[in-house]
Amino acid sequence: MFIQQLINGLALGAVYALIALGYTMVYGILQLINFAHGEVYMLGAYLGIIVLGALTYLGLPAYSLTLSLLITVLVSMAFCAVYGAAIERIAYRPLRNATKLAPLISAVGMSIILQNIVMLTQGKEYKNLPPMLPSEGFTLFNANVSPVQVFILSGSILIMIALHLFVQKTRLGKAMRATSQDRVMAGLVGININQVISITFMIGSALAAVAGVMVTLYYGVVHFFMGYLAGIKAFTAAVLGGIGSIPGAMLGGFMLGLIENFCASYISSVYKDAFAFLVLIITLILRPAGLLGQRAVDKV
Repeated sequence: MFIQQLINGLALGAVYALIALGYTMVYGILQLINFAHGEVYMLGAYLGIIVLGALTYLGLPAYSLTLSLLITVLVSMAFCAVYGAAIERIAYRPLRNATKLAPLISAVGMSIILQNIVMLTQGKEYKNLPPMLPSEGFTLFNANVSPVQVFILSGSILIMIALHLFVQKTRLGKAMRATSQDRVMAGLVGININQVISITFMIGSALAAVAGVMVTLYYGVVHFFMGYLAGIKAFTAAVLGGIGSIPGAMLGGFMLGLIENFCASYISSVYKDAFAFLVLIITLILRPAGLLGQRAVDKV
């Protein structure tokens, strides 16, 4: 029982971690919480069903399921990355020098707009996806590890490692870190600030799209309102790990998934969502900077 819940919690935490990375990357550069990020994740989940449905109609999964999943992930990532760049260009860039409250209101507005667009185009009903992968996998210490969980865990870990190496080793990653430390100085040394910020939104949105496709395969159901709750939980994961810290977002996502799953299993599944918000409250009270975050220093 314990090992099974551990595996389930890690799979859920991997999804939270992918979404939380988008929050923490944007906050690290703009000091802004992109509350429309959860809806980008929801859009990725819908794209997962749409693309997989189209490929199934063409008969591609019967020929190669791996190729079908790869195409689905890439299409969802590309679409959501473009949408993320559009959000930054339309809703945030004009308000970059405004008061802190203005971009926050704009983010909430973009969230509501996307929810209603999806509701009007796809309907209010839940959309179901037939199981694409077998439910029975292999046994580990008397616990069943399904192929979907293997796909989620392995894919998430590879993506997180690739993102960490990208930020630390590449020229663009160094530009992102420089912009995060001091936007004005980064601009003075020749870094295209607008381009870096736009690419940051695109990367975060692409990661949310991957999480959306994974959830679609895992649960087999999507809804136009699913991004709100998942976004709040991913924000909790980012705060828990230390918002602005990429390793912190990864750690916070996995920890939140484990906490939520164990509490739901051993205490009560009725209050499953409440445990996540309880973690947020405790973190803000005891360690506002998060586990791996740095305490903010007031600039004179």
